Amino acid sequence: MSLTLPVFKSWVPVWLIRAAIFLVIFPGLLLFGLSTASGAGAAGYYGIEPADVQYSMVIFYAAVAGFFALERRFFIFIATREYFILSILIQMGTAYVCFHTQNLYILLFFRFLQGMSNCMSTSICITLIFGSLHNERAREIGYSIFYGMLLCITPISTIITAPILDAFDYNVLYKFIIFAYIPGGILLLVIMNNIRLNKKMPLYQLDFYSFIIYALVLCLSGYTLVYGQQYYWLHDSRIVWSLSGTLVLITLHVIRQLHLRRPYLNLDVFKHRNFNVGMFMIFILYLVRGALGIIPVYFAVILGMDPIHIGYIMAANIAGILLSVLISSRLIIMKRPIRLVWLYGFILLLIFHVWMWFLFTTQADPSTFVLPLIIQGMGAGMLMTPIIVFAISSVPEHLGSSASATGVFFRFTGFCSSIALINYFQLQQKSNHINRFQEHLSGLNTVVTERLAQYTGALTNKGMAPDQAAKVARGLLNRTVDSQAQLRAMMDYDLLISILLIAVLLVIALFPKLNRTKINLKSNQPAPASY
Repeated sequence: MSLTLPVFKSWVPVWLIRAAIFLVIFPGLLLFGLSTASGAGAAGYYGIEPADVQYSMVIFYAAVAGFFALERRFFIFIATREYFILSILIQMGTAYVCFHTQNLYILLFFRFLQGMSNCMSTSICITLIFGSLHNERAREIGYSIFYGMLLCITPISTIITAPILDAFDYNVLYKFIIFAYIPGGILLLVIMNNIRLNKKMPLYQLDFYSFIIYALVLCLSGYTLVYGQQYYWLHDSRIVWSLSGTLVLITLHVIRQLHLRRPYLNLDVFKHRNFNVGMFMIFILYLVRGALGIIPVYFAVILGMDPIHIGYIMAANIAGILLSVLISSRLIIMKRPIRLVWLYGFILLLIFHVWMWFLFTTQADPSTFVLPLIIQGMGAGMLMTPIIVFAISSVPEHLGSSASATGVFFRFTGFCSSIALINYFQLQQKSNHINRFQEHLSGLNTVVTERLAQYTGALTNKGMAPDQAAKVARGLLNRTVDSQAQLRAMMDYDLLISILLIAVLLVIALFPKLNRTKINLKSNQPAPASY
């Protein structure tokens, strides 16, 4: 629609507009990865288990994914400035509650509200970003920058939060988020004109029932995937009820959408083959991308690195992402075959995982991992934008919103599946390796006894009592076994991901030539919930 006033005041330079949008988006993106900034710190402060920390992040993601389709109605109804102020105030208020509470259920409830309000503010910012880009090339670059920033948020959050956690308790991160919203929020309000970005539409026939059902599906499926291995899957009634509820609600949701005149999520998107291919690829990408989460664990647990230095090493991943964003945007502009771009990206990820399999040892120089992390970032950055642009452009314009929301669902599912897979290897496979090591050690009683005697003698020479030295020596041996078991579990997981990547590369190489999809960037904007 034509506007009587520009979105931003005439005296505002372009660089200030972009800086203001970035300052508003960035704290919201940090909120997503806040739970994993220090899993041990969060678990210790709130008195919860590591799985609870993971689920608090899943709840946030589920709120963003579930609210996206409904959020657009509120965005159109409420004036832009008021809507923006409301979203910022809700996020600051929920962060304040998370800062003070130590109750898990209160934390989960307000993390869900955070996800909804984060969807609101990000929706405004994404609309402003793409509204300021006027030609096709600029929009291609805009897509690349936006999704590249999303890929960078995990290592960036590690770099930013590590010094804070080194000096304060975990909950201070939420106080940091509160203050982080202030500069960008004030600046954006000052430079914006009081206008509407869309024609006002009354709030009638809001499909709250579909939102509730869909959000419950996401929360229950996330619960099943996060806690499944810990509770031994179907051997526990909680997982049985959660899985049963998920299946029933999915069935109800699908039947409801098929009979609604204006569906919450239009299932016609699945009638387009290339969209289905894109969703499969984005699921695989998020499943593989989740494997990056074991690298900081390896640095911390096996190599004994502190969070600040882990953040420095992970900065190499950011460099790889930024480099690949430049390359992938050029490849899209040059209209290179989409299969070729996908092959480049998945080959880089395969190189990373095979390389890491050989690098996993109990003693290593951290600088050795810089180049592999750059390659991993290049692989992820090479795939993210082309896959999403390909999928969204595979559907007609009127299905663009449903395609974006459905894409968020598959990203959410891939993200949760990666958590479930990592939990399986960290719990089940690690226990299997510990049992094997103990069986092996039981057959080497003489060697074990001699090693324990050496440890005990060394500790006794340092002035420790013999009984205490024997206990400490036994503890050191058990710690060594535990580290070796965890290392082997990581290697097993890396091997599985490598096999999966080889299978995906074969599918892409042998798949019949994909239909050419015209990249229509002007018709469909990305979902704000594209974490």
